[in-house]
Amino acid sequence: MIHDLLQPTHLLIIFVVALFVFGPKKLPELGQGLGKGIRSFRDSMKQMSEESERPESKPTEQAK
Repeated sequence: MIHDLLQPTHLLIIFVVALFVFGPKKLPELGQGLGKGIRSFRDSMKQMSEESERPESKPTEQAK
């Protein structure tokens, strides 16, 4: 079902509809915002996976 959604003709139709809805001046701004959002999401996911892979260090107790 999703495989059929990503055909070039469907993507072209989606782009034309977005062009009519948002206008030609807003599309670059929307693309830039979407790119920044995806980049931020990927960075946070990478950071979370690095934190989960790092072994937890327990605080050492000082001798009295």
